[in-house]
Amino acid sequence: MRLIQITHHDLDGYGASTVAAACATVERVVHVPRYSDVGPVFEDEIKRLGRAAEREILLMTDLGLEEQTIAGLRKFAAMNRRREDGQKHRLVVLDHHASSLDQMRRLGLEATADAARPTLHRIDLGDPEIAVLIEDDICATRMTFEHRALFATHEPATDLSSLLSAVDAVDLWRKESPAFRGGLALDELFWEVVSSYVPVGHPWHDRFVSDILLAAAASLRDGANPAELERRASEIRTGVVDALLREAPDDDPTLTTRMRLARALARSDALFRPLKDGTLLSFALDSGTFQRVSDLIMDAGRAKRVVNVQRMGTLSFRSNDGTALDGARLFRGGGHRDAAGGRLQSGSAFSMADAIAQVEPVLNPEKPAGSDSPFAALKNWKG
Repeated sequence: MRLIQITHHDLDGYGASTVAAACATVERVVHVPRYSDVGPVFEDEIKRLGRAAEREILLMTDLGLEEQTIAGLRKFAAMNRRREDGQKHRLVVLDHHASSLDQMRRLGLEATADAARPTLHRIDLGDPEIAVLIEDDICATRMTFEHRALFATHEPATDLSSLLSAVDAVDLWRKESPAFRGGLALDELFWEVVSSYVPVGHPWHDRFVSDILLAAAASLRDGANPAELERRASEIRTGVVDALLREAPDDDPTLTTRMRLARALARSDALFRPLKDGTLLSFALDSGTFQRVSDLIMDAGRAKRVVNVQRMGTLSFRSNDGTALDGARLFRGGGHRDAAGGRLQSGSAFSMADAIAQVEPVLNPEKPAGSDSPFAALKNWKG
């Protein structure tokens, strides 16, 4: 079955997606930074699954379950009841936030403690295809490994023990653990690479981050201390990039990592979506990456104007025809003719689709019906 994962945008969330990818083919991963955005993302997936012809697995990891998300659990169960036997989707929710249990109880869903494992709680939604597990004494990365039978197709081919130990120690802040200092170093390395090189939305993103986490965890397993891991970080990153760009026709190993990757990113159809006026829109790119990639896109003639929308609602426009400032002005912004910025009216965006839905009607407003008619100009004429 096709497997989609929604996970948190932090070390534990990426640890969970790394484990999932080691146990199954994950077709798409959605990384959500804010728990308040989980509900809308989940809602979109439920709507898509309601139209899907074939069965799928939706795996949700390390996401605090707030009111809208819990409502989504009930909607998923209702959607499944409308599907034929043998076509029902599977939902696996692996969470480790104590607050999720509180929210469940408040909304009338009682958790049952596992007889053999009292810290593990299960929520029964009356559907055997839905497994909601909450266990607050281990991290989501370890939960994903220990409960892999719910979604896995094979056993991991690599040793995940050091990754599990490091993430578990730092995510639960177990300072007494021998793995804690290594976990801190792994967390620092994670935040350095998660959005600075291959952005969320690009097909290489999860492989890039996971390969770095696995290589760093292997160094910890071999006895590297935090300082040694920091010194090896550049070598680890370069090795992962070398593997990604092995078949790239224009790769130049004499350039920096960001310069090398920018060429591949500029060719991506997944990272940029065309708007009606030809502007290319990207979502949540690191500002340095956006600067390099947008320049390459315009040099290649793919677009004359590019806009990047950040989750917190800021927009960055770049152009080579003087229209960046025109775009920014429509979003209460300003700047230079070819480099300007503004802000979304709503103040934030939670996905590429959400960013497009907010930017498109402002940049390219719909014309009133009949406005293209040759008689439209005569409508209010009083001759």
